[in-house]
Amino acid sequence: MSSRLLVLSNGHGEDLIAQRVLHALRARRPNLEIEVLPLVGIGEAFNVDAATGQLRRIGPQLHLPSGGFSNQSLRGLARDLRAGLPLLSLRQLQLVRNSARQGIPVLAIGDLLPLLLAWSGGGRFGFIGTPKSDHTWATPGPAGWAATPLADAYHRCKGSEWDPWEWALMGSRRCRLVAMRDQLTAQGLRRHKVAALAPGNPMMDGFRHTPLPAWLTSQRRLILLAGSRLPEALGNARRLLGCLSLQQPRQPASVLVASGSTPTAPAWAELLEQAGFTPLPPAADSAAIGAVNSWQRGRWTLLLGHNCFSTWAGWAEVGLATAGTATEQLTGLGVPCLSLPGPGPQFKPGFARRQSRLLGGAVVPCHSQQELSLELQKLLEDPSECSRRGDLGRERMGPAGGSAQLAELLEQQLLG
Repeated sequence: MSSRLLVLSNGHGEDLIAQRVLHALRARRPNLEIEVLPLVGIGEAFNVDAATGQLRRIGPQLHLPSGGFSNQSLRGLARDLRAGLPLLSLRQLQLVRNSARQGIPVLAIGDLLPLLLAWSGGGRFGFIGTPKSDHTWATPGPAGWAATPLADAYHRCKGSEWDPWEWALMGSRRCRLVAMRDQLTAQGLRRHKVAALAPGNPMMDGFRHTPLPAWLTSQRRLILLAGSRLPEALGNARRLLGCLSLQQPRQPASVLVASGSTPTAPAWAELLEQAGFTPLPPAADSAAIGAVNSWQRGRWTLLLGHNCFSTWAGWAEVGLATAGTATEQLTGLGVPCLSLPGPGPQFKPGFARRQSRLLGGAVVPCHSQQELSLELQKLLEDPSECSRRGDLGRERMGPAGGSAQLAELLEQQLLG
């Protein structure tokens, strides 16, 4: 069995998935030497594991202007090209080929780019396809949003969200494992002679089921996810906060802002002041759950916490979200969401529409702040609708445990 593994990860969400799978794999193979090559960004999700020697992060690192979403616009692609994308990709390919020459298997996580790099290395590889799902064309679009009949017809004709050149790479004799996020997508690929599996969704692993604090039980509870890519996340946060200013809840309500390393606390403070919130003195209750700052506007109390998402997510009744992976995880926990797309580069109208279809309507995209404010009021006043949409999210995302199942398959089929 191989004692080494190279992992290619194609973005922030893919980094988080890789982290969960690698934790499960190391539990089975404690002596496995793991190298991670982040293809987009610097792979912040691996910081702790790299610092503790659980893995080694390698390769050139570059913050792309598009945030890794150059495939969504020609302008984003042009900016990435000027920033050095071709040289970055060439250097990454050289690293993959060097590893393959040493007999090191490669695990690609993401979409076409990591898949192509893994295949181009010339050695054996596995692939976890994370962003594409046949649900995005087989599920009706959200009401009030433009249909995409040509794109839907194209995918229906293929019978898969994945494209023929991607089937060819997955069907390579050197590809030892193909894992998809859901059974519908795996079935579509199997019709094209790709031995695709759907062993479970790693996104739903790693959540701490912490009881709801007693002082929060008497309040309405929202969670706000603005995303992490700058400067887009700042604009998203500003627009979501603006929705709260359009109405006051009928009873006290807490807004849990689960932020990562970005935007920073000072950046949030500036946004909140502009939105009319005033800072509150430190409180023992909020500090006990990890909140670093508290703010208030009328009946809205906003709690800001860093790296609290895994604890806070299950406490929310409704999510206000302009994020990718975190929104999917939130709906998978049974929390319905409202989204508000903006100028991008990630969370644009097309992305929001696709996300809603992917999650079966567990996320409702809104055209304006006024519409979101009204939809929020409706959800808070209709527990049965909240429950119905929460069930849709749970069904689409599946239960926890996918990381362990993937780790077992990787040990048997890629490392063996």
